[in-house]
Amino acid sequence: MNSDVIDFASLAPAYPEMLLAIGAIVLLLVGVVINKERSPLVSYLSVVLLVVVALLVMFQPVDGVIFNGVFIADSFARFMKVLVLGGSAFALLLSLPNAVENGTHKFEYAILVLLATLGMMMMVSANDLMSLYVGLELQSLALYVLAAIKRDDSKATEAGLKYFVLGALSSGMLLYGASFLYGFTGHTNLQEIVIAIANEGRSIGLVFGVVFLLAGIAFKISAVPFHMWTPDVYEGAPTPVTAFFATAPKVAAMTLMVRLVMDTFAPISHDWQQIVIFLSIASMVLAAFAAIGQKSIKRLIAYSSIGHVGFALVGLSSGTQVGVEGVAIYMAIYVAMTVGLFACILSLRSEEGYVENIDDLAGAAQTRPFVAAIMAILMFSLIGMPPLAGFFAKWHAFLAAIDAQLYVLAVIGVLASAVSAFYYLRVVKVMYFDEPVRKFAVVPAELNIIMAVSGFLIVTYYFTVGSPLANAAHIAAGSLF
Repeated sequence: MNSDVIDFASLAPAYPEMLLAIGAIVLLLVGVVINKERSPLVSYLSVVLLVVVALLVMFQPVDGVIFNGVFIADSFARFMKVLVLGGSAFALLLSLPNAVENGTHKFEYAILVLLATLGMMMMVSANDLMSLYVGLELQSLALYVLAAIKRDDSKATEAGLKYFVLGALSSGMLLYGASFLYGFTGHTNLQEIVIAIANEGRSIGLVFGVVFLLAGIAFKISAVPFHMWTPDVYEGAPTPVTAFFATAPKVAAMTLMVRLVMDTFAPISHDWQQIVIFLSIASMVLAAFAAIGQKSIKRLIAYSSIGHVGFALVGLSSGTQVGVEGVAIYMAIYVAMTVGLFACILSLRSEEGYVENIDDLAGAAQTRPFVAAIMAILMFSLIGMPPLAGFFAKWHAFLAAIDAQLYVLAVIGVLASAVSAFYYLRVVKVMYFDEPVRKFAVVPAELNIIMAVSGFLIVTYYFTVGSPLANAAHIAAGSLF
């Protein structure tokens, strides 16, 4: 075959990424040509593009390793890509109402979301330390700008700066770990690294590389003790941007951690299990107690997300296929809960602006009963109360830990979940039992739809989509073993 001729058929595993990249460039040109300060057309087209790419991932599955082994497409990657694309699409929809007030009215916002999503998809399919870093940086650079997208807001500017400085530190740690891995194995390809580890055995330098690499990824999923940026960035960034931060990027980073520990570092499972167990316990315990004293609703959600990362890591700590299934199911349900929760928060808007503090939700059940009901359901699901989806998410994670005889970890997780019930129930108490303190504006139609869909999925998890989701997670996890 002529080496100058590109065989596009061989690039089929990367068609979704190629379509998203081309679509982002085309929409960037559309935004420049329209040349308007506010262009909702680009945002709507971006949502359509994300949906089309998600459909391509689901209905045109192609497995394979391409680009000289740096890119892998398998069932696990497809499952997580659908979650990433769904989280990004819903985040864009959440930004459409009151876009000017949130600073998300410019067409550059949608383009940055698309580019960040492209980086996340690269992370999910990374099969080499180099492609891993390229995808992570493409995501991170876009997220730094998104955090400070509202340029006339000092809080947003501060959030962007904090995220940039600490993100640069985490990237340096990740690169330092990658250099250790390359130095002690002689490879950057993840499949070749696992062979080298199996042949040459464990070494102190290799363990150092694993520690630094996982520390860099732990920053991206907001795991303790690399969580310090999360409350400040969540509070300072515009609310739709915070919704984006809390969903898609966490799924991508969690996927990356799962692929590394379950595949690349499989021969040294005892070493990485200790790291993951520590991250899990620290995240669950700190989040459970730190969130109790929070007054800001977005800071509360920040600590809640830290805690849920800890619960997801409980499943991963087992090092089994059941554990990976638990992580996949947990992240899917977590995305649905988080999207619905932010839709509720964006719906509770008054003449003074969006609700900032938990006390501002007082009496919401009297003035906005539908929003309050959906938010209460989501709070109960976040606690993990049966028969809501959040209960089954934690069930799958704890079941994997018990099967692996990690009884102490499972008990700590249950106790942390019980403690977290306090601050979730406090929100419900304020909405239903306190007197109203403000009059809320009319809820935009887009937010009503998102809340209804999220509430339906959470309430009817095992009656409608539970089995298909569990089956899909089982197939996805099986591709790693």
